[in-house]
Amino acid sequence: MRKAVKNIDAEIIVIDNASTDGSFEFFQNKFEEIQFIWNKKNSGFAKANNQGLEMAKGEYILFLNPDTIIPEDCLEKSISFIQSYHNNCALGIKMLDGSGRFLKESKRAFPSPITSFYKLSGLTKTFPHSKIFAKYYLGNLSKNKNQQVDVLAGAFMMIPKKILEKTGGFDEQFFMYGEDIDLSYRIQQVGFKNYFFAKCPIIHFKGESTQKESLNYVKTFYNAMGIFVKKHYGRSQSGIFSLCLHGAIIFRGTVAGISRVTKKAIKTKEVEAGKNSQVIIAGNENEFEAVKDLLKKAGRNTLVIGRIETDNILNSNTIGSIRNLKNVFSYCDANEIIFCEGSLSYKEIISSMPNVPKDVAIKLFSRDAHSVIGSTDKDEAGDVILKTE
Repeated sequence: MRKAVKNIDAEIIVIDNASTDGSFEFFQNKFEEIQFIWNKKNSGFAKANNQGLEMAKGEYILFLNPDTIIPEDCLEKSISFIQSYHNNCALGIKMLDGSGRFLKESKRAFPSPITSFYKLSGLTKTFPHSKIFAKYYLGNLSKNKNQQVDVLAGAFMMIPKKILEKTGGFDEQFFMYGEDIDLSYRIQQVGFKNYFFAKCPIIHFKGESTQKESLNYVKTFYNAMGIFVKKHYGRSQSGIFSLCLHGAIIFRGTVAGISRVTKKAIKTKEVEAGKNSQVIIAGNENEFEAVKDLLKKAGRNTLVIGRIETDNILNSNTIGSIRNLKNVFSYCDANEIIFCEGSLSYKEIISSMPNVPKDVAIKLFSRDAHSVIGSTDKDEAGDVILKTE
C-alpha cells in the first residue's frame, strides 16, 4: 500500500479489530505515516470500516482488506477510471487468489431469492457461464473486461466520498458478509453505478479472516444474505428465502464437515510420507540467499532447486528467466515458487502468476518485512514465515 500511494496525496488508516496474532506488538512504533486504531473488541467488519470512514479526509475512499496485495499503479489507475465517469461511480476490481486464480466474487449480482436458489442448489457451479443459472457471479460476463456490475466486493471498494455522503457508510447490523452487497445496492438506489475494473488485478488471500470450511461460516454468510433480502426485497420474498436459507445451512454445513475431514486426512498422509517442498526462487542473488536463510532458520523441509533471474540476462547459477517462466516448469520438477518483491514489483509478480502451473504453490518474499507469505487454500489460513532475531 505504501508503494501504491507514492505518487498520491493519501492517508492510510488501519483499523485492528482486537486481533490476537501479535499485530500490536509488531506494528507498535513503526510506520509513523499510518494511523492505527486498536479496537479492544471485534466490532465487526462494517463498524470497523465506518470508524475509518469517519476519520478519512480524502476525495476517494478505498475500503481494503488486510489480506490483499495491490500493484504499485493500482490506485492511480482506479482513480483515473472513476474520473472518466466524472466521479459518478464506485469501483470494484479483478481479484486473484494466492495461486493466481480468478476469484468469482470479483463481480456479482444482487442475491434475489431465485438467484440465491440457483447458487445454493449447485446450478451455478454446474452452468458457470449461464446468464440465468450463474447470475450470482455474473458468469456470462468476461472477467477480462471493464463493465458495469451490481455488487462490489468488500475486499476492495473504491468510492468517491461524495457518493458516501449520500449513502452513508456500511450498515452495522451486518457483522461480517453482506455489508458490501448492501452498500452496493444503496449506491445504485441513489443514482450512481458500480463498475468491475479488470485491467489492474490484485491478490486477495482467502481464508485469512475466517475458516471457510466451518458451520459457523456457513451460518454467518447465509444469515447475512437473509438480512439483505429482508431489508430490500420485502417480507414475502424474505419468507421464501428463509426456507431456502435453513436448508442451505444444513446442506452446506454437512458438505463443509466432510471437506474438512478429507483435507485433514490428506495433509496427515503428506506429513507421514515426509513430503517436502522443492522450491525455485525468483529474485536477485541477495534475495535468493536471504530466502534460503529464512527457510533454513524456520526449519522448513525444503529443497531449493535454483534461482530465476528477474531480467533477460542469465547467469551460470540461474535456471531460467522470469520472461520464460512457463518454460522453466517444463524441465524443472518444482512444486513451489517464491517471488521476491524488491527486484520484482508487485505488478510484475501478479502478471507472472498465470504462467505458474496450477499444481505449483506460489509464495511471496517481502524484502522490507523480510518474510514469506502464501495461501494455497481459500478455506484455511495462509502460510507465513517471519524473520526471527
